[in-house]
Amino acid sequence: MSAPAQADREETGGIRTALAGLTTRGRSFLAAGIAAVICAYILGQADLRRVGLLLAVLPLICATVLYRTRYRVAGSRRLSPSRVPAGSEARVHLRMDNVSRLPTGLLMLQDRVPYVLGPRPRFVLDRVEPGGRREVSYRVRSDLRGRYPLGPLQLRLTDPFGMCELTRAFSTFDTLTVVPRVEPLPPIRIGGEAKGYGDGRQRSLALAGEDDVIPRGYRHGDDLRRVHWRSTARYGELMVRREEQPQRARCTVLLDTRGGAYEGAGPDSAFEWAVSGAASVLVHMLERGFSVRLLTDTGSSVPGEGADGFAGFGQESAEAAGLLMDTLAVIDHSDGTGLSRAYDVLRGGNEGLLVAFLGDLDEEQATVAAKMRQRSGGAVAFVLDPDTWVREPTDVPAPGNAHEERLRMLREAGWTAVGVERGASVTELWRQAGRERTGLAALGGEAR
Repeated sequence: MSAPAQADREETGGIRTALAGLTTRGRSFLAAGIAAVICAYILGQADLRRVGLLLAVLPLICATVLYRTRYRVAGSRRLSPSRVPAGSEARVHLRMDNVSRLPTGLLMLQDRVPYVLGPRPRFVLDRVEPGGRREVSYRVRSDLRGRYPLGPLQLRLTDPFGMCELTRAFSTFDTLTVVPRVEPLPPIRIGGEAKGYGDGRQRSLALAGEDDVIPRGYRHGDDLRRVHWRSTARYGELMVRREEQPQRARCTVLLDTRGGAYEGAGPDSAFEWAVSGAASVLVHMLERGFSVRLLTDTGSSVPGEGADGFAGFGQESAEAAGLLMDTLAVIDHSDGTGLSRAYDVLRGGNEGLLVAFLGDLDEEQATVAAKMRQRSGGAVAFVLDPDTWVREPTDVPAPGNAHEERLRMLREAGWTAVGVERGASVTELWRQAGRERTGLAALGGEAR
């Protein structure tokens, strides 16, 4: 919940501010009154002059009284939830508290939201008693990823005659984060994941340094069967053997963000499908206990992740997934034209499982992508078919087999390459990748 904010009531324009708040009715009364007074002087009609003065003074009195009204109100906003998938709704709760000893008049509450979230919400609040509160809510929805500011909250005051309206703005903002849609993925067996956690769950002794090969001091709760008696006699205190250190399986998700690799825009575009697919794989791997990393074609990764990527169980895994989703919520096309920077990052060592979401590939970029397979335990590539994403479903298929040629190059390099057509499901393609990987493993066994 945002911190309560006092409505700004400082004198910033005096009578000029009050006159600027005159409504159409108020301006009409003022103009008619001035015109009546002028005509009264010309015609010498005293009664007409009195009527003109009444018409002219009434809106001025309303503006002055309204401007001098000292309402002390506090407003707050709460998002439920503050992070939503694209296409889902979030509810915004507004609360107004009258913290003065005087009741308020008729209030109009208005919140400023970006146009992609829907129309600007407006609420009319009746008289609020001293110490009272009013709560209202509205819904927002966006099919486009992004971070959208909400606010500032505006309070519009009006007089009983409708002659004048003044707007007071609060100073607090909130942010709604619209993340990519995540599809649930089934557990499949893909090469490169049996080096730690995951399905393999193999353990290996940590041999990183001297501290990892000598026993440590006894701690309350340690199993007495792990007492290292030789070291105990040497140091004069109970020493226990270190537990075998688990080596967590690693997964790198490569997202191709090159602007020239995708055609079209909007929530149903090829690029949005790739972003949604990357988000689905990242969340799936985190839930399975993998250490995951998000990499783009520019060679950059998510700020704040460790050397091996994000990892953790329970709350730590949820926080890592939230940070990754926040990054994907605002990711956009890059100005790059190749995948060489990503390859430079991957060739630094064995990256475990590599899952890539690639746009349109020419022969040069397909060769670079093929080399990435050499530094991974297993590699799966989802390559978008540009022809099916550009043409309409009723169009005649475009001639040529450039897309199939790129898939063949990746498969010969050891990738499990899957073509992505328009409207394909991430879940079904994930299953297809598992079946193809299982088939390749079976063929390899028969060959041996």
